[in-house]
Amino acid sequence: MPPLDSADMDPRPPPDPAKLLGFWMEWERAETPPGRVMSNLKTGGLRELLEALVEGRPVAS
Repeated sequence: MPPLDSADMDPRPPPDPAKLLGFWMEWERAETPPGRVMSNLKTGGLRELLEALVEGRPVAS
């Protein structure tokens, strides 16, 4: 069986704006350190969400 490459793996689910806002609010309430918040925003798809908004594409959630 041939090895899998990254194109064969399932893509991440679309960004969830409500979840991203929840991560942000945890930081504002000082419940989560900034480094953890940045990590959560990155893995949660903040970049993809912002790119879709800038390009005028609909954001699936």
